[in-house]
Amino acid sequence: MAQKKIGVVLFQLGGPDSLDAIEPFLYNLFCDPDIIDFPFARIARQPLAKLISMSRARHVAHHYAEIGGRSPIREFTRRQAEALELELRREFDARVVVAMRYWHPFTEEAIEELAAHAPETVVLLPLYPQYSKTTTGSSINEWRRRFQPNGWNPCVHVLAEFYQEAAYLDAVTAAIDASLSDFENPAEVDMVFSAHSVPTAVIDHGDPYQRQIERTVELVWGRGHWPARRHLCYQSKVGASKWLRPSMHETLKSLAAAGSRNVLVVPISFVSDHVETLYEIDIEHREQARSLGIENYRMMPGLNTAPEFIAALAGLVRRRVGAPQLLSTAAGGLP
Repeated sequence: MAQKKIGVVLFQLGGPDSLDAIEPFLYNLFCDPDIIDFPFARIARQPLAKLISMSRARHVAHHYAEIGGRSPIREFTRRQAEALELELRREFDARVVVAMRYWHPFTEEAIEELAAHAPETVVLLPLYPQYSKTTTGSSINEWRRRFQPNGWNPCVHVLAEFYQEAAYLDAVTAAIDASLSDFENPAEVDMVFSAHSVPTAVIDHGDPYQRQIERTVELVWGRGHWPARRHLCYQSKVGASKWLRPSMHETLKSLAAAGSRNVLVVPISFVSDHVETLYEIDIEHREQARSLGIENYRMMPGLNTAPEFIAALAGLVRRRVGAPQLLSTAAGGLP
């Protein structure tokens, strides 16, 4: 009996693959209507994106230079796709492709690659555990804009979030266990869960991201039963508007003032290492912690291709293929 032919699209933010690509990458990001949205934005978005990207590129160029001159997220996501495809091929004629939102391979490139396989069923799987209109919502909107049947009209399903998925939570818990074992006494550790921040205006308009981040931390903490102390903060703020707090800078200052000497940072909203983990957390904030007297500062590596995480993604796909939630209905009802 022939195996069912399926396709999976892994969506990610993307990142510059060279120092020269930083500015165009940022321009694409700040041109996104799901990121820059205000009255008359249609007129002002492109010149504003150009201004921000030029300024921001100068600011972050040395960040990327410190981690090899490019973002590793494309390579990590490619490896995740290969590992997931291998796992799914146990049961399906599967093809897993990568669609980056702001740099190559773009969504249209992923569609072209998937069309060559022509699966009867496609699962859209954004690699953001928690839903936000600025991440998952943006990726699904881009798929809608770019996908044209042209003789190939698969049944398309969407996975909007997986922050409560048991296998995903187990993968995070296992990664924390491994990192916590590096400390002599876990009871003396301050465990800092760090998530990418978003403007509070996004949350005020009903975005569930903050609530889902907090719930993820609660669920992981309930699984771990660690004697450490728990904290939640946000990172990667851009611009002068109000964003979710406390920031990582503020949190480390508070911990140092309270006498903390052992800190483990858990990047709870990221599943792949990139500039926000490898530079912001592991270099910039490490230097801040050291200057504040925090002697033992560590970061939990991203899940990347951890077997437990790949198995969690495969389980999500299997269940969705067996009990579909169609894009035509689900995407329109995304939170």
